[in-house]
Amino acid sequence: MAKILVVDDQMGVRRLLFEAFSDEGHVVEMAENGAMALEILKDFSPELIIMDMKMPEKNGIDTLREIRSFNKDVEVIMMTAYGDSKIKSLAEEHGIKYYVNKPFDLFELRDTVREILKGNQTA
Repeated sequence: MAKILVVDDQMGVRRLLFEAFSDEGHVVEMAENGAMALEILKDFSPELIIMDMKMPEKNGIDTLREIRSFNKDVEVIMMTAYGDSKIKSLAEEHGIKYYVNKPFDLFELRDTVREILKGNQTA
């Protein structure tokens, strides 16, 4: 069982991921934007954050910068509907190794999450 934070401005995506990972026994919190995610992170320490790149108010890159100022180790999967290489390279500068293109395959995302969490257990 792990703690996972899902950050996406689309309620349908948040709900889908909440249900999918809760059903696997994980503790899942949801945020609809970067500001809310940062607020949640004051009291919630996830092993994994699944975050959308494009969100109103505070996008994924800006949110990631702030997260990295107090947590350099949490794994983050960035979701994007845009294959912008400049944004991806900015994310990589902040330790992002995992990307999911929207629309995503839930089974593939589950497999990626399992691999990440399994890797964290051996570390």
